Amino acid sequence: MSSDRIIQVERDILSKNDKLAAANRARFRADDALAFNLVSSPGAGKTSLLVRAVSDLKDTFPIGVIEGDQQTSNDAERIRATGVPAVQINTGKGCHLDAAMVAEAYDRLPWLNGGILFIENVGNLVCPAAFDLGEACKIVVFSTTEGEDKPLKYPDMFAVSSLMLINKIDLAPVLDFNLAQTIEYARRVNPKIEVLTVSARTGEGMATFYAWIRKQSSRMNAATLRAVSG
Repeated sequence: MSSDRIIQVERDILSKNDKLAAANRARFRADDALAFNLVSSPGAGKTSLLVRAVSDLKDTFPIGVIEGDQQTSNDAERIRATGVPAVQINTGKGCHLDAAMVAEAYDRLPWLNGGILFIENVGNLVCPAAFDLGEACKIVVFSTTEGEDKPLKYPDMFAVSSLMLINKIDLAPVLDFNLAQTIEYARRVNPKIEVLTVSARTGEGMATFYAWIRKQSSRMNAATLRAVSG
């Protein structure tokens, strides 16, 4: 296949996905459901972070989770153990979730009126950057064990993310991790990205993350009221 043909196929795929993502976004808004797309490289700890988050927030918001992995239902089972409903998507050889997969999985969750939908994408900092799922925003989970220059190596993901959660911050003192440099690199790619430091293991910084989520929920509700009032 020629390079021109490959580019055209990619454009067609993304165009179709964007239309489905727009339909997802409209559906989430109609349900007053705030959708977050969690992305990271493998091993960054986003499932552990998500388990802690849904455990702490489930009495405040209706919550549903869509889990994306190439194989196994291990992560969905970890979420369900908290009492929160979760749907597992196995992508096989695929390296990311797409809007059609999310639409089908959302049908299998309870109604999330006024709640939160967490979408945990496949562990990959490349492909998921290009695919809109209908989320309100992407949250990139970055681990202190990964190296400060990860935002420069995978700029597309950090460019499209609204929030960077620096996880495993409890390990920073023993890793000689340069927090300021990491943030500088991320903001070199995306000057508007917000940054929070957290530890899924100890709970450090999680209250600040929850405050950020509540702020996004308030913004969504305010936007909905403005739209209704004209």
